[in-house]
Amino acid sequence: MKARGVALPVMPETRTASSPLLAFLAFNASNQLAVRKKGPLFEPAFTGDNLATVTRKLADCFPTHTPPVESFGNDDGTERFFLVQVKGSPADPAVEFRSIENLESGGPLLAPSLQTALLGLEPHLIEIPYLHLGENDFIYKFRPEKERNPETYANDPVSGALYQSRLCAALKMLTRQLERSAADPVTLDFGAVRYVLPSHFGFCLGVKNAIERAYETLTANPGRRVFMLSELIHNPFVNEDLLRRGLRYLQSDKGVPFTIDGRKASGAGDEVLLWDSLTPDDIVIIPAFGATDEDKKRLVRKGLAVYAYDATCMLVEKVWKAARAYGRDGYTVIIHGKHEHEETKATFSNTLRYAPAVIVRDVAETRLLCEIIASDDPGVRARFFDHFAGRHTPGFDVDKHLSRVAVVNQTTLLMNETREIIATLRDLYLQKFGPDLPGEPPRVGGSGRNDTLCYATQVNQDALARALAGPLDAAFIIGGKNSSNTYQLYRLCAQKLGAKAFFIQSERNIRSLDEVEHYVFPGIGDPVGRVAVLPLWPDDQHTPKRILITGGASCPDGVIQQVIARINLLFSAKNLRPMETVLAELERRIVTTG
Repeated sequence: MKARGVALPVMPETRTASSPLLAFLAFNASNQLAVRKKGPLFEPAFTGDNLATVTRKLADCFPTHTPPVESFGNDDGTERFFLVQVKGSPADPAVEFRSIENLESGGPLLAPSLQTALLGLEPHLIEIPYLHLGENDFIYKFRPEKERNPETYANDPVSGALYQSRLCAALKMLTRQLERSAADPVTLDFGAVRYVLPSHFGFCLGVKNAIERAYETLTANPGRRVFMLSELIHNPFVNEDLLRRGLRYLQSDKGVPFTIDGRKASGAGDEVLLWDSLTPDDIVIIPAFGATDEDKKRLVRKGLAVYAYDATCMLVEKVWKAARAYGRDGYTVIIHGKHEHEETKATFSNTLRYAPAVIVRDVAETRLLCEIIASDDPGVRARFFDHFAGRHTPGFDVDKHLSRVAVVNQTTLLMNETREIIATLRDLYLQKFGPDLPGEPPRVGGSGRNDTLCYATQVNQDALARALAGPLDAAFIIGGKNSSNTYQLYRLCAQKLGAKAFFIQSERNIRSLDEVEHYVFPGIGDPVGRVAVLPLWPDDQHTPKRILITGGASCPDGVIQQVIARINLLFSAKNLRPMETVLAELERRIVTTG
């Protein structure tokens, strides 16, 4: 077995090898390994030559533990290692916890059995934080509404203005009888301008979960350093407010690490990264997008709690579980997503454990992939490795791994586009191979399913489609510049309204009727996003206007109300109805319908 990282010092260990050594590798909630010192050497805390003996030793020291799971052994079969998660402090004073990084540092002297254990752990590090979960359990389920804790993040005037909106609260109370079903839009009549708002907009449940987790963690740990792996969500105002509260980010949304003085790392040899400064006393929160296996393994090695601060959205996890199921059924997984997006990176990394995978950005890239699949020309097939470089799993075999495929997607994309990708693949495989054979699994798996799209993303899109059905003069779609789901909402609006659809981040982007700072999302041919200053209605504030307002899944309610207030300022006050009057009418409608 090959060593990983620092070579470990070899020390003698006396043991009668009449039967295999059984070792329980017991980890606490901070992913630190229980070891005991025997003479000058550290060894696994629980060893023996039969399961009953080792299990008794474990139970005596840690009455609460998960069932031991056999995970690996050494090459000659003389040592077998089991993973187990324990709770509480050890009853045996000779047992202590140490991080894997500490044990591998070359400082402690390690018994050969512990050296072998550390060398074999690498593929299993990702399992350690979740040993107490079944494979169909979710890391972090959505909280029921009665368990929500919005007060934790709106507890001062700055945060209150960001997160709270009496107007949006009333709108949602009126329209959201069903969380998963779109309803008709609501029109707010201010006289000179009427606002059309979809029944569903703004924060989804996954974002609410992640935000509450972050603020609760900061509140509960005033004396500890609290980090976010990367941006909590794709909204600059939420992230700025968290920084104001003391949170720090380990890396950018593109995975570039930050230095201890807050700069993006340049690669200079004298830089000290925040990653390298982490200790087991620190807290690192995993954002709603999830994290790659590589990043989680780094946290495990350092002896940091992972599960307790993992805010991965359960609908992202649903995608991972679908990819796992496809892989077990023998499919290659095609991930419809943006390869640079944190969620797609996490999905790709997770899928790597179970199946070959390739990322396609859109329908156009899918068609390119279909050309490669359709051709038997080795030269054409070789194009796969040029075009999809960095977006396929290691060892990908075009001849073998594209014989059967199944699609999962980044949860924030358009469902219709995912459907078109699946239909395109089905048409191609039908043309190349003919109909699926009875009793054989289909060549394009999933039975037409596209349910790995987040239902909150879909209901926001459905609600927006209903709002777009009526007459409109303009639309403002509010969200972070790197918010994929907000951009998809913008695309739907632009299809109807063209240049009168504006992708903005806040009310600050609305300068006047002459100038709106519209964000042009990066794409093919325009890889870097930019701001374009576009006119709204120059010299025309007399005709009553109908404006659609919506926000992406990471847009706070307070920002939406501030956009409405800003637009109102562009019109003559004498032609506007007061906000309080419109609010009172809205609240009366709630009482009437309730």
